[in-house]
Amino acid sequence: MTLEDFGWDESWTRQLAAMEDTQGIPGRVIAQHRSEYWIHTGYKEITARAAGRLYRDSSQQAELPVVGDWVLLDDADTEGIATIRNVMPRRSSFSRKATGKGTVEQVMAANLDTVWIVTTFGNDFNPPRLERYVSMVAESGAVPVIVLAKADLAENPDTQLDILKNRLTGVALRSVSTLAQIGLEPLKQYLKAGHTIGLLGSSGVGKSTLINHFAGREVLQTGEVREDGSGRHTTTHRELILLDTGGLLLDTPGMRELQLWNADESLEQSFSDIEELAASCRFSDCAHEAEPGCAVLAAIKSGDLAEERLLNFRKLAQELKYLHRKSDVRANMEEQRRWKAISKAQKRYNQEPGVKNSGKR
Repeated sequence: MTLEDFGWDESWTRQLAAMEDTQGIPGRVIAQHRSEYWIHTGYKEITARAAGRLYRDSSQQAELPVVGDWVLLDDADTEGIATIRNVMPRRSSFSRKATGKGTVEQVMAANLDTVWIVTTFGNDFNPPRLERYVSMVAESGAVPVIVLAKADLAENPDTQLDILKNRLTGVALRSVSTLAQIGLEPLKQYLKAGHTIGLLGSSGVGKSTLINHFAGREVLQTGEVREDGSGRHTTTHRELILLDTGGLLLDTPGMRELQLWNADESLEQSFSDIEELAASCRFSDCAHEAEPGCAVLAAIKSGDLAEERLLNFRKLAQELKYLHRKSDVRANMEEQRRWKAISKAQKRYNQEPGVKNSGKR
């Protein structure tokens, strides 16, 4: 194996040369288990931990290593564990708002080229959620592809495909079944040497089954299928799988809902049909609610635009606005805390014996 098998190319070489700190051995994070990382250097797989400096210097959790990152390593210690001394700048970064009340970015994976958004024709079929996924993948810098799995169990596949074609314009749609060997050949075009593909979707939609199929062996455990066609969630962590035929697949734990993070531009791209219609509205600040001369509402009335699509666009846009407001408040509070800490430190310094207060005579 070589670094090129894991996605290293000339642009990474140039990027490494441009970094201030180029010390260490380059490698790619292929798995993470709590505070330990599995890194492949092209000739061997080693265990590593992030240097304490990375925790101290990282103002955000998002700057710490994640699966898919390229990192620089120091030699292993006496226990055989290496140290990650630096994380190389990412080409793409798939993020969401971390769970909880705060406004913290959580990076799920890095340096993905393509993301297969896996769903099924059955109970998991949810166009609004797929629109959300497409927006997040596009914002990450990767290319989204919708993969509708378990096609052999579909009752009306053409109807559901038509719904997605109308709502997700410009996004590739693939209908597959690993059990019946349907539609798998077109997916092979993405399995190129050094090309990294992430799989995203709810629990039990068949992500691990797809990986096992293309790997040619059971590299990931799969759960039994229920009577309704849904599977049981088995993946508990993210892991990069190198295929013998070339390419890398990244399985992820099932996520039914993802909260947006900094997806303003991709939201406009994912809903480009609404943006194009809005350009013809009478008022430039049209909210598409009850204004006269609204081209968006006219398209809904004529049947050219689904009302559900507009409602989902509003929901996601409002979610982003709320996130930005919370982020601004959080940033202001952190700035206030920082200056309070500086002020307290200065007061303690002035009160120390031998320190002359220049304000007194």
